[in-house]
Amino acid sequence: MDPDLTASVPLLEPPGWATAQRQLFDLLDQAWRRFARDFTGPDGRLNYEGRLTTRDGVDDFYETFFNWPQLYLLGGADDLLSQSERHWEGVTAQLTELGMLKDEYERGYDWFHQSESLLLLYFLCMAAPERWKERALRFAEFYVDPAHGNYDPEHRIITRPHNGSDPERTGLFDGEYYPWLPKEAEMYGFPLTWILAEGETPPLKSDPRLGEEMRRRMGQGDTAVNLAASGLVLNALILSGEERYRHWIAEYVGAWRERAEATGGVLPDNVAPDGTVGGLHEGRPYGGHYGWSWPHGWHSVGHAATVAALAAAEATGDDSYLDLVRPAMDEMIAHGKTMPFSEADSSLRSKWVAQLREDVHTPTFHVPFRRGDEGWFDYNPMTLPVPVALWHHTAGDADRDRIERLREASGIDWRTLVPFRSKEEAHHEEAWFAFLSGDDPDYPERILATAQAQVRHRLRRMERYRGLEVDEADIHLWQLSNPVVTEALVQLTWGGPQVLYNGGLQQARVRYYDADARRPGLPPSVAALVSSIDPGATVVELVNLHPTEDRTVIVQAGAFAEHSIRSVRHTRNRDDAWIGDLYDYGHTEPVEETSEAHAVDGPWLRVLLPHSTRIRLTLQLELRTRPASYRTPFDEPADGPNAGETR
Repeated sequence: MDPDLTASVPLLEPPGWATAQRQLFDLLDQAWRRFARDFTGPDGRLNYEGRLTTRDGVDDFYETFFNWPQLYLLGGADDLLSQSERHWEGVTAQLTELGMLKDEYERGYDWFHQSESLLLLYFLCMAAPERWKERALRFAEFYVDPAHGNYDPEHRIITRPHNGSDPERTGLFDGEYYPWLPKEAEMYGFPLTWILAEGETPPLKSDPRLGEEMRRRMGQGDTAVNLAASGLVLNALILSGEERYRHWIAEYVGAWRERAEATGGVLPDNVAPDGTVGGLHEGRPYGGHYGWSWPHGWHSVGHAATVAALAAAEATGDDSYLDLVRPAMDEMIAHGKTMPFSEADSSLRSKWVAQLREDVHTPTFHVPFRRGDEGWFDYNPMTLPVPVALWHHTAGDADRDRIERLREASGIDWRTLVPFRSKEEAHHEEAWFAFLSGDDPDYPERILATAQAQVRHRLRRMERYRGLEVDEADIHLWQLSNPVVTEALVQLTWGGPQVLYNGGLQQARVRYYDADARRPGLPPSVAALVSSIDPGATVVELVNLHPTEDRTVIVQAGAFAEHSIRSVRHTRNRDDAWIGDLYDYGHTEPVEETSEAHAVDGPWLRVLLPHSTRIRLTLQLELRTRPASYRTPFDEPADGPNAGETR
């Protein structure tokens, strides 16, 4: 197939971001191979010989590899996909032996953790949909089919906070007491403090009364964090196109939207088995498991609600589902205060001390993450994953204005880059937003240097801890040593935020395929930079660094070919006069010009990159013109790569 465009601007001095990007790909290739060698067994399982004595743990095993197939999709090594699949298979066998899974799926746990476990599956489906379709649909059926006991269609609720493949796995814990870790009890306190008499101190962690009240009030019915199950069902919809998955998302998320509207707009966090909000909490719209009061508040409720809102918007085409999230977020912002973090009542001190560093003493805008009988509390700097995810989806002025207001209120320069890595492998959205706003042209090179620092730090951690006999209390070691970092590559090459860690599906303005290798990702020696994500003018620069070999890149509109490229303008070289005559000692600067708009009208654009060339594309995108799908440009019928628009 002939290319739609051919790059002609000569590459004489490679931009720093392009060489740094390819160096990061090379470093990551060495790093994941070292981790697999030192921390996993022949079948892909993690080197762990202990037991798991609580319901916790499944997520920690899968999370270790969550972004490995994501790196493959970005352009990582050919064998990284098979290696990622091997780790899923090995870890699944390992966790089944440990009694944590049934039919390859979590027996029963909360969706704050289940959603973290499933990111690896979602990216595997994205990379190899045919191989993973059967499993993904089977897992979605645990929720869509009421026969599995997880969903009550009459009351439109997931029936319990701990749910999964084993209907016998009820309640919140085994034994008499909730399995408190002293550190967590100190950080988050205890739920249900309103059951205490006036003047009574909170119960000790081993108080059986608290355990019984948690079982009765928090161990049954629906809780807002279950909304993250919508991501699992959306994945099934994308894989199959079956209407029953679309109907379930609209029904379940729609029920929660109605409850939010009935309680004044702010999403409640609990529904009794009879379908009433607050029915187990004496009318309180807060108090549910992993809800507003305990342990994480917004960090769990907000992210689960956003996963669900985006899933419903994609499934139905109705962006009003995003109002499941906005009122709660705006209510938190309305209660915001400016203060140094060192004076806040945050329960997430270790997170922010690492992220803010010396700015822990800088007055900046804080919002409350939790609410209870005492009102809003637990103040933290406003995190950006949710506001950015909403803005990326809508490209709307109101969603962007909210981010601008947060930036204006911040006492910290958003261009500041700190070389930290959270387990979410995110939280550099502020600096990325500043770059997209035109305020930080050096951001691409700085974030790539930050990513290098993260990888090299993890490599040194791996050297320290390889061969360590891991205790159950230390199973977070693996995810804290995972050397694969993808946030910088996602932002710079796809023009999207890092995936919402609690169960989101990837957002992107563009994605790429190697036309010659017929696989997803940037080809070897090719670098990409998205400097604008405005749908009317999404700007993508492609560079072929190879001095002698040509490459062909297919640019896809959207993470799931859900957008259309209506037209493209591109840079081109005016002539070859820059080369000079036979006896010239040097060269003149090439003269670039921008073409007129060229019609594309489809999800894909094929670009030939001759050796040592570059091209800047300005894409006019129309968002969500077709249902999201895992189809590729190689699946298209003979009448062309952009045939068959369906919306």
